[in-house]
Amino acid sequence: MRGKWAKGIPPRFFAWIIRDHLAVSERPGGYARNHRKVRRQEEILWLRGEGFTRVVSLLPSGHNLKAYTDLGVTWAHLPFGPQDDPHAVLPEVYQQLRDWLASGERLLLHHEELSDRLMGVVAGYLRWSGMVPSGPQAITVVEQILHRQMGPDGRELVAIAPELAGAAHAS
Repeated sequence: MRGKWAKGIPPRFFAWIIRDHLAVSERPGGYARNHRKVRRQEEILWLRGEGFTRVVSLLPSGHNLKAYTDLGVTWAHLPFGPQDDPHAVLPEVYQQLRDWLASGERLLLHHEELSDRLMGVVAGYLRWSGMVPSGPQAITVVEQILHRQMGPDGRELVAIAPELAGAAHAS
């Protein structure tokens, strides 16, 4: 590849949650029927070029993992499907995020699309980690960053965050 395409393109709905440390987006290449292999490759190249040290997939399936490996991007698969119990899954997700961020990693967290569920996961992380002291504040921060309103599925994840194992504090 040559020119600007060699640098790739940012994933759709890419946004920094913690500037230069933790970002979110929809799945590189697009979600479900909109997924495009060439776009996926361009987006992964962009992530690699921007210095991301790890892509964290919350997809219930292993989609994209081989593509990350093929393009030399470190990945982690922490499945969080619609039927999964957040009390069982999110403590591990949050502890891994905390550990990777503490070691200086630059992370992209994605699900199939940028949904209420993904918004709730990152707002819940902000609350769970103690970076934001209350649920309403965590929701507001994420809504402002992502320029969209969080629905009930995401808000429920934020509400349970202080109850999860490893939480910085309950409020």
